Amino acid sequence: MEAMVAVMIAVLVGTGVYLVLRARTFPVILGITLLSYGVNLFVFISGRLALNQPPIVGNGPASDPLPQALVLTAIVIGFAMTAFLVVLALRGQGETGTDHVDGKRDDGGKA
Repeated sequence: MEAMVAVMIAVLVGTGVYLVLRARTFPVILGITLLSYGVNLFVFISGRLALNQPPIVGNGPASDPLPQALVLTAIVIGFAMTAFLVVLALRGQGETGTDHVDGKRDDGGKA
């Protein structure tokens, strides 16, 4: 189980880094989103999650509710950040006429 979760985190983070290094705005936004999913999964798993355990401390072992609350907050913030980045990318594409992150046109060097 732990190996599968570690592989999933590695795939999310690796794919996110690859997409962040692209020259277009949509893959960069998608990469940032995948990176945030990888970090959320890492924080969620770091809470020593146990099956069929109450989330409240009582008579026995319990899950730590702090990572769950942090991930829930990060999901909301990540959604707002993604919406802002999409609007920012659309505005940049409207003003520059291209979706390259550096604002240069892809016309083969012709003016």
